[in-house]
Amino acid sequence: MDRIDAMRAFVRTVDDGGLAAAARRLGRSPAAVTRAIAFLEEEVGARLLRRTTRSSGPTEAGERFLDSCRRILADFDEATALAAGERSVPRGVLTVTGPLVFGRRHVRPVLDAFLDLHPTVQGRLLLLDRVVNLIDEGIDAAIRIGQLPDSSLIATRIGHIRRVLCASPAFLAAHPPIRHPEDLAALPVIHFGQIHDGRGWSFATPAGPITVPVQPRLTVNGAEAAIESAIDGHGVTAVLSYQIADALREGRLTLLLEGFEPPPLPVHLIYPEARLVAAKVRAFVDFAVLRLRALPVLA
Repeated sequence: MDRIDAMRAFVRTVDDGGLAAAARRLGRSPAAVTRAIAFLEEEVGARLLRRTTRSSGPTEAGERFLDSCRRILADFDEATALAAGERSVPRGVLTVTGPLVFGRRHVRPVLDAFLDLHPTVQGRLLLLDRVVNLIDEGIDAAIRIGQLPDSSLIATRIGHIRRVLCASPAFLAAHPPIRHPEDLAALPVIHFGQIHDGRGWSFATPAGPITVPVQPRLTVNGAEAAIESAIDGHGVTAVLSYQIADALREGRLTLLLEGFEPPPLPVHLIYPEARLVAAKVRAFVDFAVLRLRALPVLA
């Protein structure tokens, strides 16, 4: 049996969480995938998978072997691409994902410019305010805002984004001055659930971080709804700095408590290591990193 083919079956089974799912993804029967993994286990002399009726996970030996398999497969794919001449010319479908507002305003123009330079590449942009599994969903690259968990993905930092507080000039004129985070307790607030949790809003003070309980007048799951409500004068809201750049510039919103902002959130361009073998991904990463790092909203 082909070792490379067997390694692909093993890695796919781990990534998809089961033999049946791996078989569907690979276009093979579950029995064929089972035989491939059994062949590997015989080759290495150790059990690689813990099999249950619902899922399959790697054993301790399987975890160690998994990393080696990923490296071997990436090297093999790169060598194959080089031999076929595909690495020198970007081609095929490039799938990129990012947060809804940031993606529409900043990732989409970068992807458009990249596609203009590479007519043999077709773009696919998924704008989602949720974290997606790049490998499971066949995504080549993603913009992530916030701290990254440990993973096998490669991350290139492109900047950071502030978590800010804002309200409309009309709202501020009708309410007492807001000089300290604790002043928010007496004010109507518009809560955007993806920025803060339900326990309150976090701030930095000279004495250390604090969390101020708030009673939302309105809770929304989209930044644009929170921002529009704040512009209309219905309360104070906490969002990310890039989301209100236009409203600040046009004077429709005013920043509050800038001296109490929590630490900014890092922004990364991430991609699976194996994807970088493809010319389209390598070219896009090089192109996008330079342009995204130049954005004022990430400075």
